[in-house]
Amino acid sequence: MHLFPPASCPRIVVKIGSALLVDPDGAIRRAWLEGIAADIADRLTAGQQVAVVSSGAIALGARRLNLAKGGRASLEDAQAAAATGQIALSQAWAEVLSMNGITAAQMLVTLDDLEDRRRYLNAAATLGRLLSLGVVPIINENDSVATAEIRFGDNDRLAARVAQAADAYGVVLLSDVDGLYDRNPALPDAVHIPVVERIDRRIAGMADRGSASGMGSGGMVSKIEAARIAASAGVSLAIASGRIDRPLSADARHTVFLPEKRTRARKAWLAGRLTAKGSITVDQGAADALADGRSLLAIGATGVRGMFFRGDLVTIEGPNGPIARGLAEYDAADAGAILGLRSEDQADILGYAPRSALVHRNHMALL
Repeated sequence: MHLFPPASCPRIVVKIGSALLVDPDGAIRRAWLEGIAADIADRLTAGQQVAVVSSGAIALGARRLNLAKGGRASLEDAQAAAATGQIALSQAWAEVLSMNGITAAQMLVTLDDLEDRRRYLNAAATLGRLLSLGVVPIINENDSVATAEIRFGDNDRLAARVAQAADAYGVVLLSDVDGLYDRNPALPDAVHIPVVERIDRRIAGMADRGSASGMGSGGMVSKIEAARIAASAGVSLAIASGRIDRPLSADARHTVFLPEKRTRARKAWLAGRLTAKGSITVDQGAADALADGRSLLAIGATGVRGMFFRGDLVTIEGPNGPIARGLAEYDAADAGAILGLRSEDQADILGYAPRSALVHRNHMALL
């Protein structure tokens, strides 16, 4: 077991793409799925807890409903295909896990379920209890109700957010590629990157947006975004090929994104949220202060974008890009009115006593 062995990684999340589970004709690749189930059984026997984020519902449903473009011709088609295919997907997982004496559970989530704090905690509690009972949760985005505006859109980022909620130590993204390359891996001079210590612009620039199978919704861009979410929560993430039998136990090439230090659960949740309502830009002095663990004061802010209210998530943008996310202490209009002002000068503008910060350090996570 070369990817996140049980001895050093007590809990992992495994994401499986549509092209690995479903063949081009829309049928489940049963023999391959049985191999994954055997891998999971070995890890459970060794003491590791495993959650699975499984794509495939839309691809399976599209075949049953004879929908064009794999069920992705329209949002309505995707929702209908997901509703139909999810039953077949869950049944397949339950069968192959049962063959190994494992109980499966199904969890369907939406973006809102993991962006809203209370619902996030409920999902985390459910995941934790299932895993402690030796159950393998099979998780998917609830595409039958998700809209174009409010959805993950790919299961790579969903897997990273599930890892946060499950307090996992590792995420494995099984895909049709065996990791990150410095350019499109189809090119003859492409170089494989085995380890990524930090996701910077150079690494992000290596991403290829394509999905080789045409079935999935993700590409390397979504995988790097997933790695960024995982790293911010102190979770390692690996991109590995699922185009081999028993990929969780094979000694095969892959890319590992190393994590940052593990952060408090609330900070990890803030850093991983995807739906910021707006942003506040800051000068270099304020950016340096945030890096030292201080709150964001109005005097260091230079601009406000978006329509947000007190308590909404905002992104804090430094001179070189996003540096933090946090919960706003002011509505956008009031925040904009006091940009660059010292605390003693804010009351006359606001008409009330100013709060201590635009974004308090206790409600902020650095990126």
